[in-house]
Amino acid sequence: MDQGLVGSIFTVIVFVAFIGACWWAFSSRNKDKFDEVANSIIGDEDINDNNELRNKDQES
Repeated sequence: MDQGLVGSIFTVIVFVAFIGACWWAFSSRNKDKFDEVANSIIGDEDINDNNELRNKDQES
């Protein structure tokens, strides 16, 4: 096996892995999980804001 053949095989393996990652990322069955994770970041801010308000009320 020469270096050209090894490089070609490696390129095909990386291409197949890339297609698999794209398939997984854009799969409709993962959409709900991704939406939940994306919205959890926004939800954490609301929880932190409420905790800060509670802490201020308790200090008063």
